[in-house]
Amino acid sequence: MGFADQRFNVNLSILFTELPLLERPAAAAAAGFTAVELWWPWVDSPTPEQSELDALKKAVEDAGVRLTGLNFYAGRLPGPDRGALSVPGEESERFRANIDVAAGFAASLGCKALNALYGNRVEGVDPAEQDALALENLVLAARAADRIGAILLVEALNQPESPLYPLASAPAAVGVVDKVNNATGLGNARFLMDLYHLSMNGEDLPQVIERYAAKTGHVQIADNPGRGAPGTGSLPLEDLLDRLEKAGYDGWVGLEYKPGDRPSAEAFDWLPR
Repeated sequence: MGFADQRFNVNLSILFTELPLLERPAAAAAAGFTAVELWWPWVDSPTPEQSELDALKKAVEDAGVRLTGLNFYAGRLPGPDRGALSVPGEESERFRANIDVAAGFAASLGCKALNALYGNRVEGVDPAEQDALALENLVLAARAADRIGAILLVEALNQPESPLYPLASAPAAVGVVDKVNNATGLGNARFLMDLYHLSMNGEDLPQVIERYAAKTGHVQIADNPGRGAPGTGSLPLEDLLDRLEKAGYDGWVGLEYKPGDRPSAEAFDWLPR
């Protein structure tokens, strides 16, 4: 057991960002990875030109890597936003406009996991109104994911870094997962378990794994403090991933950490070769 037994993929929205987007898949392949994941790469556009989608698709295919995870449009990320689907008005409309575009792009590369970030609370808007809008949009996203044989992921973030994001615990995110599944009857909504975010919230990670591994569709890691590579902080990530495996999780583990003050290609020295 240990790191050698895991299936790791690289998040190209936080690693290899010193390179242009279209060069990152090949860089991940050169570093030894066979799979990658992405936040929505077109921050300003939920509906980019087809030529831009085609260029990224070609870059992924030419690199010989798989796209195993993709975010729906989530606003300015990285930046002040934490999703769009619960934000009334223009942002919610942008999310809806993105649903079929993101699902279509995912389908073109055989990607089977789509992550929908919930969005921040908006001052002056009733949280219940935002939650109702969120459920509507998540139902639409779950149906689109189902049409391409994919799962819909709902992620908990951490309160210190995302104080306006309401899903700041594993139970909060899993509660939304259950609501979506109850509303659609599809059963394809799953929890995205990011061990860094949950640790920043002070959650009991072994207990979270025991309670929610069966509802987990994807796992992401970074060490804490610092959101760096495993070994740069104090999280027992090797043990936690072993616990996940023993609890039945056999999916990908996304590397969603900052490389620090070094090129991303040098940020994998913790990995057994």
